[in-house]
Amino acid sequence: MQALELTDYRATVARMYLADTSLEEFRAERDKLFGTHPQSAIPSDERAAFTGLNYLPRNDDFIVEADVRPASGSIDIDTGGPDGVVHYNRVGVIDSPFGELSLWWIAAYGGGLFLPVRDATCGKGAYGGGRYLTDTVKGTHGRGLETLSGSRVRLDFNYLYNPSCAYDDAWLCPLAPPENTISAAIEAGELTYH
Repeated sequence: MQALELTDYRATVARMYLADTSLEEFRAERDKLFGTHPQSAIPSDERAAFTGLNYLPRNDDFIVEADVRPASGSIDIDTGGPDGVVHYNRVGVIDSPFGELSLWWIAAYGGGLFLPVRDATCGKGAYGGGRYLTDTVKGTHGRGLETLSGSRVRLDFNYLYNPSCAYDDAWLCPLAPPENTISAAIEAGELTYH
């Protein structure tokens, strides 16, 4: 049953993100999940030959702490698929050393933080539409974006990952809005699949 498979996939993702493992161990588990799970974004006819995702080497220059300023505003992103238009509320602006990034809250049942990023590597090694640092609705808690005391966060761009649509055109994804486009090259995280 597809709903149970998707629930299992999201629970597995959450366990991976919350586990006390190294970046290398995390990536190995992610590759295993993508190569074997029926809800993987890797097309089913490619999974038997799948050997893993493409990543940049760990780069500690892209692990930073930053302040989050309160912000307001909202955007609607049309996914072009069954999810239709998804509404996001801007809950903060992160003052990262690489540029300002809007932190979004998905305005749906349960909600969740969403931090998409489009940087200078996108379309030049990284997926052109941008990558995600966190999408807590999908279970990506605590590795890319960790909340600290007060209004500070720890960002680890080594955990930047591609949205599902980067692997297969059957998937439709919200991409990074203009507010989350920065001119810096974030040379960390996942690269394009093909």
